[in-house]
Amino acid sequence: MTFDRIGVSGGGAWGTALAQTAARAGRSVTLWEYDAGNAAWLADKRESKFLPGVKLHDTIAVTVDLSVVARNDAILLVVPAQAMRATLTALSPVIAAGTPLIACAKGIERGTHKFMTEIVAECAPSALPAILSGPSFAADVARGLPTAVTIAASDAGVAEALAHAMNSGTFR
Repeated sequence: MTFDRIGVSGGGAWGTALAQTAARAGRSVTLWEYDAGNAAWLADKRESKFLPGVKLHDTIAVTVDLSVVARNDAILLVVPAQAMRATLTALSPVIAAGTPLIACAKGIERGTHKFMTEIVAECAPSALPAILSGPSFAADVARGLPTAVTIAASDAGVAEALAHAMNSGTFR
């Protein structure tokens, strides 16, 4: 199982850094940004407002259309924890069954006290919930500095394939 096309939902610092990492790993990357102004900035300037001096990899496509991200082999959910449910509610109807949705936000949901993978399972029951977590700084990851994180999923083979897909040499 390979994940050659990676979608990234969230064009903030962490989402942009992970999009850079996936592109460095040789993946086709689509970066979705909710804010149309920030999406236009990313597409036109090819630089994140949140990561000054870091040029967006040439192969990263930027979109404001969540259905475009849904067409990827795996999707990194890099939106704030409190926006996870709304993003998944919009994404769930347009993804293919079995698509890995990798939560990359830290925290729990206010009110429900649910973890991000619980929200993925609840809002996108046909998807495969996974999580990416570990000590890292978006600016360091975006610049390609050495970083090691963990990807976990209920299916060890999927977790291993996702880890391989994101491994860019400096990001493991």
